[in-house]
Amino acid sequence: MVSSYGGGGGSNGRDKLIKRVLGLGYWVQGFRCFPWLAVSFFLKDGLNVNPSTLQLLQNSANLPMVGKPLYGLVSDSIYISGQHRIPYIAFGVFLQAVSWLLITISSSDISIFTISIYLLLSNLGASIAEVANDAIVAEMSKQPPSSTKHTEPSSSGSLQSFVWIASSAGGVLGNLLGGIFIARFSSPSMFLLFGILLAIQLVITTSVRESSLGLPKGPSVGIRKQLSELLLALKKPEIAYSISWFTASYAIIPALTGIMFFYQTHHLNINSSVLGISKVFGQATMLLWGIIYNQHLKSVPPRKLISAIQFMMAFFMVSDFLFVRGFYRQMGVPDSLYVVTFSGFLEVLFFFKILPFSVLIAQLCPPGCEGSIMAFLMSAIALAFIVSGYLGVALASYIKITGSDFSGLPLGLVIQAVCTVLPTFWSSCIPDHIPSKAKRKD
Repeated sequence: MVSSYGGGGGSNGRDKLIKRVLGLGYWVQGFRCFPWLAVSFFLKDGLNVNPSTLQLLQNSANLPMVGKPLYGLVSDSIYISGQHRIPYIAFGVFLQAVSWLLITISSSDISIFTISIYLLLSNLGASIAEVANDAIVAEMSKQPPSSTKHTEPSSSGSLQSFVWIASSAGGVLGNLLGGIFIARFSSPSMFLLFGILLAIQLVITTSVRESSLGLPKGPSVGIRKQLSELLLALKKPEIAYSISWFTASYAIIPALTGIMFFYQTHHLNINSSVLGISKVFGQATMLLWGIIYNQHLKSVPPRKLISAIQFMMAFFMVSDFLFVRGFYRQMGVPDSLYVVTFSGFLEVLFFFKILPFSVLIAQLCPPGCEGSIMAFLMSAIALAFIVSGYLGVALASYIKITGSDFSGLPLGLVIQAVCTVLPTFWSSCIPDHIPSKAKRKD
């Protein structure tokens, strides 16, 4: 692979290789929903956990994502054989492959504690790989045009849109196959298949030399200096206020995803294949969102676009409230149809605003600490989702939602919608335009 694309291929060959490396990485990242769909059913049916425990385990497994700033600092400052992105991607993929294969081997008598450790290990590997991939995207987004035809993938948000589409495509296929496989095969077989896929990704990744990607080279400055540069960047008001608002806009919402999963599968007896189709529909809208944003919405002020998405989230939460109260059922709309469309869309709508926000932060990010800043952002988002999940568990406990009693769910959804609208009153923390100086760097 190196000989085919590294050196002599010019800027077009470099751009194609960048797209292949990042496309594969983000596609597999999106395909992670394939084993995680099986995890939900494995915990519910195999280990007999209750709704709150399921949501608690799902959110706790994301704790390694909070360490992304550390992984970003390490990858920014420590080079391995002259490389500081590809080796970290390979190591992250290796950890994931090992963890899923271990879950497969021990699935017959695995305990909740043991599977929690393996899931933590898997997400540790995923977060390390994601940090390195995100850093490449941020670095290439600040590169000058490589040709007069502007065919490079790094121009003004195009690369972000490309990897978003790649991740969404992986999610579409992962959920489609997940819905089919979960009804025909055991959960451990799905874990095994994903482990094999990761092994293939590891072989492909290690065959690429970082020099062939044309990444900007800089001296190894050490973690301490890199940390000081990160802290200096985070003191910039436009970065600090934006990330603070964005994080709070997620953390303030009490998530009820695990509760809704139990409500749909246990109370409504929705078939697993329907849930798979629902997730496919959601990922398909994610894919469409990446295309629409790249083609039509890149020039829309970030504050306006992100606030609009926040309001849309609240609207669909109110729709879930009507669904649980039986409003759509009385209109003759089947539960399965609502779950496929509305529920599937709401599940991914939470992530829509990440695309325009990541483009904004990539433009505001000072040169030299792209990996650290993007890692800090993803870590803040991960922490916000964890806090949101824990708040959801606390809310479910307070309004007494159990695996057999969902009478308090409508109230929980109303509270959720109100909390979603609140951050829009402080959306002025987000810049309403990208500074012209940053634009000139593209």
